[in-house]
Amino acid sequence: MEFFIINATQTGNSDKEGEKLVMGVKGNAVIGQSGGPTCVINQSLVGVIEQARKSDVIENLYGARHGVNGIMKEDFIDLFKESQETLEKVAITPSAALGSVRKKPTADECQKIFGVFQKYNIRYFFYIGGNDSAETANIVSELAREAKYELSVFHIPKTIDNDLRVTDHCPGFGSAAKFVAQAFMGDNFDNRSLKGIKINVIMGRHAGFLTAASRIARLDPDDAPHLIYVPERVFSKEQFLNDVQKTMDKYQRAVIAVSEGIHDDKGNPICTTGERDSHGNVQLSGSGALGDYLASLIKTNLGEKLRVRADTFGYLQRSFPGCISEVDASEARQAGREAVKYAGKAEGGSISFKRIAGGKNYKIEMELVELKTMAKETKSLDQAYINTEGNDINGNFLDYVLPLVGELPQLGKLQGYPINK
Repeated sequence: MEFFIINATQTGNSDKEGEKLVMGVKGNAVIGQSGGPTCVINQSLVGVIEQARKSDVIENLYGARHGVNGIMKEDFIDLFKESQETLEKVAITPSAALGSVRKKPTADECQKIFGVFQKYNIRYFFYIGGNDSAETANIVSELAREAKYELSVFHIPKTIDNDLRVTDHCPGFGSAAKFVAQAFMGDNFDNRSLKGIKINVIMGRHAGFLTAASRIARLDPDDAPHLIYVPERVFSKEQFLNDVQKTMDKYQRAVIAVSEGIHDDKGNPICTTGERDSHGNVQLSGSGALGDYLASLIKTNLGEKLRVRADTFGYLQRSFPGCISEVDASEARQAGREAVKYAGKAEGGSISFKRIAGGKNYKIEMELVELKTMAKETKSLDQAYINTEGNDINGNFLDYVLPLVGELPQLGKLQGYPINK
């Protein structure tokens, strides 16, 4: 599949690739990574480094180990000293090369951050992360403005949840979706060989994009997944059991995709550890509790002798190097470059993706939006992609997701020509 990226329209003197920036205050820059890592988060890091080397306003680029925590500890490395050979290897390496963090800084901690910025003459701050990271970037930006400290803050999006607002999709999602699709393709054939019930729990707190990506694996009507449950719909145990029984009656097997964030009619998660992070998020992926609970629910109500298994994909979805989407990697790198192009031209903001063509002619453009539009709040999977019963994803979703995933293996089935007895 071919794909194209159109650079965002920019204000200022330079809009040509490779031209040096000549506007804005000169100073140093710092970059950090935050939140759950992805397979392509380091592509964005390398994109920032590459473009910062061309900048006339960025004199040095420091990498903060473990995000804002590293800034407060002055735990920096000199990224301009890294060779291009090293950077290319880092770019295709999953997880955060600088180390990540889940941290919502307080006002006092932001003042400490400003003190470090002043000490190192930091005038540009790049933060790669999801909505919580955008919130952190927005807090730092607003407090810097109040303190009259000249600082430009840029958020570079990433999240496998694909739930950031005002953007068509997020770097990291395409590769994670590719992993989920291929995992279900494999499970489909495994389940055909030894029939039973298989439950796969997929990341997705409030948004079911990644769970919906399992729908890619269904090439024939009887292929898995047979049932898909996302957080955008209330999860009913009674309907779930009824759905499973109907599927077993029809196919004598069932492969089920379930978002970790499925909830009851009161909004309570079906299963959680009860722990919360600094942003107030309830921990959902810390164990296989949800899968075990659903497996037990089936055996208790539909038959103890049923062959039921459950897997929680967990961190594999965001860190498996064998399923990186070429489109995803390229866009993540370009997002880093685009953020730096705005240094010296804008006070700050977040890089957003806008789809301008789909299908085989897939194209996007990138633009800068206000930090607050990406911060804190998230978006959900479009209800139009979910069937009436709330237990499946329709084919319209494939038009949205397939260009982001790229090529998939072409698996085959025996034609099964019978021999006369």
